Amino acid sequence: MEKELDHLGIAVRNLEESIVFYQQILGGTLIDRYRSEAIGVESEIAIMDIKGARTELLMPTNNATSPIARFIKQKGKGVHHIAYRVANLDEAIIELNEQGIRVMEDTRRTNKHGRRLIYLNPADTEGTIIEFCDYPEKENQV
Repeated sequence: MEKELDHLGIAVRNLEESIVFYQQILGGTLIDRYRSEAIGVESEIAIMDIKGARTELLMPTNNATSPIARFIKQKGKGVHHIAYRVANLDEAIIELNEQGIRVMEDTRRTNKHGRRLIYLNPADTEGTIIEFCDYPEKENQV
């Protein structure tokens, strides 16, 4: 199955400062900003667009349980994950299983923009956090 880069997820400590940097220094546009308190997310998210390339800025909202807070404590701020768009998430998961790549079922969800996603197990991806996603209900994804 073909994969295409969808976005980068960047863990940040201060969302306001990060948005300003992406706008003023990188020439980005703020596409959306929202808060997700879903278990396994617990972050405020700003979606930035820079000439068609998307970046999600992720700031933890719960320092005790947010995976973004845990990431920042362990590795510091910076690239958290790389997301690849696939044509069909369910088929991609079957293909991954056939290839011996595990997914983290507890991360499977649909976000507010209709993007279905799941994270691959970093133990099987050379330590990189990789998201697979699709947009089954939308032609214009955010």
